[in-house]
Amino acid sequence: MQCRTKKQNKGKIQILVPNSINSNINSTKVLGLIIDNSLSWRDHITAITSKLNKACYAIRLLKPFLTMNTLRVIYFSHAHSVLSYGIIFWGNSHAHHTNSIFKIQKRIVRIITNSSRHDTCQQLFKHLQTLSLPSQYIFSLLVFVIKNRDFFHSNSEIHNLNTRYNRKPTFTFHKPYISSERSAVFWQ
Repeated sequence: MQCRTKKQNKGKIQILVPNSINSNINSTKVLGLIIDNSLSWRDHITAITSKLNKACYAIRLLKPFLTMNTLRVIYFSHAHSVLSYGIIFWGNSHAHHTNSIFKIQKRIVRIITNSSRHDTCQQLFKHLQTLSLPSQYIFSLLVFVIKNRDFFHSNSEIHNLNTRYNRKPTFTFHKPYISSERSAVFWQ
């Protein structure tokens, strides 16, 4: 599969899959994530939207029979798990795509808390002790950086200039540098 960026004069990313017959495919599913050739995550977000709509329907049907705590457990098992899987990859995609997921998440929270569709969800998320989609994305990124601290460089490792942030160990990470020669990714 060849991935194209918006600016074609930039380098192309090529993913080689062994035993693949056709390399001109539009999207492929890898470890539960649907990757399309433009890296827009549109197909993956469409799949997530479908799963979240099903979870919303199930919670709406179960609402009259179950308590709020039980509905919260159902939310975490059927909606939040789908929403948070791979969010560090697709969470920063175009807002047009992620807004549909966020709207479904707010709809589910309003159903669980028996709120009106015009009520603000900020306090409802706090009441259910869960994170909204943007907050979950930021939290997942922070957890990734903390767990993979060795892949990031601090200011003192980048240069020897005596700046005020040179010796501070907090939040002075630089993302790793990947050279343009490493444009092919091989899956084995």
